[in-house]
Amino acid sequence: MELLLTALAIGLVLFGIGLYGALSQTNLVMIMMGIELMLGAAMINLVAFWRYLHPESFSIQMFVLVAMTVMALEGAVGFAIATQRFRTSGTVEMEESADLKG
Repeated sequence: MELLLTALAIGLVLFGIGLYGALSQTNLVMIMMGIELMLGAAMINLVAFWRYLHPESFSIQMFVLVAMTVMALEGAVGFAIATQRFRTSGTVEMEESADLKG
């Protein structure tokens, strides 16, 4: 039980830092880093609950592995978009991305 509470506390702290980073920043790269941190914290909590409730089952481990792969792909696509945005307009600030709408 103590291990579960420790993992959940770490996940909570990481999620809070990620949420603050995603909501308080205006730079696209920093927002994406905050979102990745929140997703990582959710994965920590998922693994902690799996270890506490069903340590003999491996299906959650496979789910977490697939989810982490999707997180990596999402990060790569997001950074590619940010790089292209920087090359075309010279900035990755979100306030100046109104031209992406049309």
